[in-house]
Amino acid sequence: MRSEGSRPEPRSRVDVLVIGGGNAALCAAISARREGASVLVLESADAFWRGGNTRHTRNMRCAHDSATEILTGPYTEEEFFEDLLRVTGGRTDEDLARHMIRESKAMLTWIAEQGVRWQPSLGGTLSLGRTNSFFLGGGRAMLNALYATAGRLGVEVRYEAEVTDLAIEDGHFLAATLRSGERIEAGTLVAAAGGFESNIDWLKRYWGEAADNFLIRGTRNNTGAILRLLLDKGVQKVGDPTQCHAVAIDARAPKYDGGIITRLDCVVFGIVVNKHAERFYDEGEDIWPKRYAIWGRLVAAQPDQIAYVVFDARSLELFMPSLYPPIRAETIPALAEALGLDPEALDRTVAAFNAAVRPGTFDDTILDDCRTEGLTPPKSHWARRIETGPFYAYPVRPGITFTYLGTRVNRDARMIMADGRPSANMFAAGEIMAGNVLGQGYAAGIGMTIGAVFGRIAGREAARHARN
Repeated sequence: MRSEGSRPEPRSRVDVLVIGGGNAALCAAISARREGASVLVLESADAFWRGGNTRHTRNMRCAHDSATEILTGPYTEEEFFEDLLRVTGGRTDEDLARHMIRESKAMLTWIAEQGVRWQPSLGGTLSLGRTNSFFLGGGRAMLNALYATAGRLGVEVRYEAEVTDLAIEDGHFLAATLRSGERIEAGTLVAAAGGFESNIDWLKRYWGEAADNFLIRGTRNNTGAILRLLLDKGVQKVGDPTQCHAVAIDARAPKYDGGIITRLDCVVFGIVVNKHAERFYDEGEDIWPKRYAIWGRLVAAQPDQIAYVVFDARSLELFMPSLYPPIRAETIPALAEALGLDPEALDRTVAAFNAAVRPGTFDDTILDDCRTEGLTPPKSHWARRIETGPFYAYPVRPGITFTYLGTRVNRDARMIMADGRPSANMFAAGEIMAGNVLGQGYAAGIGMTIGAVFGRIAGREAARHARN
């Protein structure tokens, strides 16, 4: 197995054992090490694939009181919480959510102190210039900076270190066993190993055969093995197993690790139809950063879990393009044939939509007055007639980023046992506990907020517990 940084001698006991290798895990490891604890990080992937879903991220949503060099204006704690309430429909632990949002204000500085660099938002990135801070170089550069800092601090990192068992007695963590048979004891445990989105069999328990058509945007390593061990050994679960961060991504994307470049942000600029060429949801319901993550679940509910985003030449350059080019045709019937749809059915759907569009002033940065009338489902905003050729379409499937079933925690990121008692020495951060904050829905960048904030807290509290 390989180690990072100063490469200390492998040891079988440490103060803080961190399982996982992404944003949450590294924030926990660095935080614990800065508290003086000895820290070992176990990453199941090899060095190239390290970092889980963090590799594919671009930004983090943090509250802040004023504009900065990289943010165009203030984003108050209350506005952040109102946005969270809106996207979750109120399904959130308010105390934990407000605690996270309050702590997020310090993350912009803290993360930079760990070597991560920020940049202003790019054009076509969901209009996030005021609310979200973008990593210079993206998620992989952010990860590299965190790993470098962890190495300099003396954190030991082992790759291809798959944990197969956890010794837990009466809510007290004792040791982890690796596939190699090695047993590692630790004063405290921080679980930051992600959800179960790449475990298709587990997804099928809740989604049935439809899960076979899901594409996994991130790592194939998030099988939920650590989550399963924790729940089986008495940690209280939180979250709906059918809820997840699921977006519409290009149907031509690979099964795993397609990442950000396969996401499609063009829904608001056209219409979305299923395999029968029928619309099924309001494409203009709300500002895109607050609604883009509902589209994976919507497509998952359609026949064969496939849909098509249809738009015209006026919209082609209004969004960040996918890795794959759109399918193009000179007429709507020709576009339908290229997509394998019924040409007459798609022509009828587009004609009905065009007839329902009412005049307005188009502005995709606000809830504009371009809407349909007398159409079911409606398009509430950004409705423009699809009439300027050539015409384009993207085929889309559900792209699962991470699942919301997880471990319940308190404000100290300490896991709660099934009987309601806080664990003696087990903490969790990141996707494995995201269901505490995200009962449903998603707002752009909040997954990184959950990971960084609770990672920092978990590492700090784990170190203090271990040293005491």
